[in-house]
Amino acid sequence: MSLLQLDQATIKFGGLIAVNSVSFELKKGDLFGLIGPNGAGKTTCFNLITGVYKPTSGKITFDGKEIGGTPANKIANLGIARTFQNIRLFKSLSVLENVVVGGFLRHKTPLISALAYMPNVIKETESLKAEAMELLKIVNLDKVADVRSADLSYGMQRRLEIARAMATQPKLLLLDEPAAGMNPQEKEELNAMVKHIRDEVGLTVLLIEHDMRFVMSLCERIVVLDAGKEIAAGPPDAIRSDPKVIAAYLGEAV
Repeated sequence: MSLLQLDQATIKFGGLIAVNSVSFELKKGDLFGLIGPNGAGKTTCFNLITGVYKPTSGKITFDGKEIGGTPANKIANLGIARTFQNIRLFKSLSVLENVVVGGFLRHKTPLISALAYMPNVIKETESLKAEAMELLKIVNLDKVADVRSADLSYGMQRRLEIARAMATQPKLLLLDEPAAGMNPQEKEELNAMVKHIRDEVGLTVLLIEHDMRFVMSLCERIVVLDAGKEIAAGPPDAIRSDPKVIAAYLGEAV
């Protein structure tokens, strides 16, 4: 069943066409990669999907509902969560507190009750903390739950961003260069973790990544962008040998 569909999605900034008639579809349970050289339009696609930008033309449909131009907060409530190219944690908060903040998207307590710290607020907060700890176990950060997020290594901060995004209980998880700055061992661990998130947690995953070996070993389907346009789509074996992809990005088969 289709979960996300881009149909001729286009966005122009003045005379620049940043994303040019891009179309692709994610089904529930997909592990999908979006690749291309710098400036290809990958993060702009993410921004279209998550409501940061409104498409100039074309359609974006999520879970049967057209979402092009929907505000970002409403997109999150519909079930799309993301991480960012540049890490955006609350550096002064603990690891656990960062994930709890993600869970507050689902907070049901009225503001006046929260300000008064009523018993139902305490109960809901404790529930969010328990859920956050389970997510920290998935990303192998439960043993540093009380550590200030600014004191984590770069790779651990990347994993924390993923846990915080998952705390919103999304249907679709967008990961923007999750392996950036990681060493080979951390990348292997991340690869296994993302597969676990798809297989065991049940999330559909769409990721942008420049490390081609990482993408090819993880994603089952890949779309390649160049200068805002799709130049190839298919499974990793087809992508790694596609002459257009090699010429535009890879340089050689991997």
